[in-house]
Amino acid sequence: MHTDIDCLPCFLKQTIIALRSSRSLHVDHAAIMKEVLSVMQEADTSKPPAFTTTFIHRIIRNGLGLDPFRELKAAYNEVALGLYPELKDKVKNSEDPVHTAARLAIAGNVIDFGIFTSIDVESSISRALEDHIAVDDYPSFREAVSGSHEILYLLDNSGEIVFDRLLIEELVEAGKMVKAVVKGSPVLNDATLNDALQTDLTKICEVIDNGSDAIGTILEWTSPEFRKQFNIAELVISKGQGNFETLPGTDKKTFFLFQSKCDVVSKELGLSPGSMLLKKS
Repeated sequence: MHTDIDCLPCFLKQTIIALRSSRSLHVDHAAIMKEVLSVMQEADTSKPPAFTTTFIHRIIRNGLGLDPFRELKAAYNEVALGLYPELKDKVKNSEDPVHTAARLAIAGNVIDFGIFTSIDVESSISRALEDHIAVDDYPSFREAVSGSHEILYLLDNSGEIVFDRLLIEELVEAGKMVKAVVKGSPVLNDATLNDALQTDLTKICEVIDNGSDAIGTILEWTSPEFRKQFNIAELVISKGQGNFETLPGTDKKTFFLFQSKCDVVSKELGLSPGSMLLKKS
């Protein structure tokens, strides 16, 4: 993917959402916005949008002196944990628990503060369980899971991490060794080790960080330790639109689970916005 002209208003929207989420009342928000605009002017449009948004969110955090999404992340983890018992029952009572858990993992991808200012999690759950998935490579996914022992699971957002836990639990129960990957430091509402601890994911599987604060997974910006894990992984499960943007053409056996939440990505895929995907690389 490359950065489209339609990405530019989204960059500004993300900045405004982050600034409004902050309680730093004595910070000059206009100065931060001007610095963001200067980064946008220098944006490399040959790269995916995640490159520019990474720089933008660094400016925002540095300007505010804090993570503007910290409290929201914790709150959405609690919301998702409140839904967990009911969702777990849905998985266990279904004909194919792995498929149901995968659908719920896609449903959780709606929790994205970079795109939405209000989020209807329960509607997303109903839609994921009942509606058609636009790209559903589940037969290939199931075959790949069956043929793999070690699985690298690239997490996306806080809150959503609880939905991922449902799928990870099914994989672990099937005898798979799963390593879940969080960000090395805060960016947007992406999951970090704190979120894995809050949601008890660390009790289910090994959790590692990728040593990066980038949106998605920009391999050259991750740590050598993570790249080693990525290179030796038999199977990669990649959550979220940011990871889909930044891991194109990988020769790893990879499955992308996400909702197409913006017009640019939807156009690239030839799908309508809001489409759900379980897509083989």
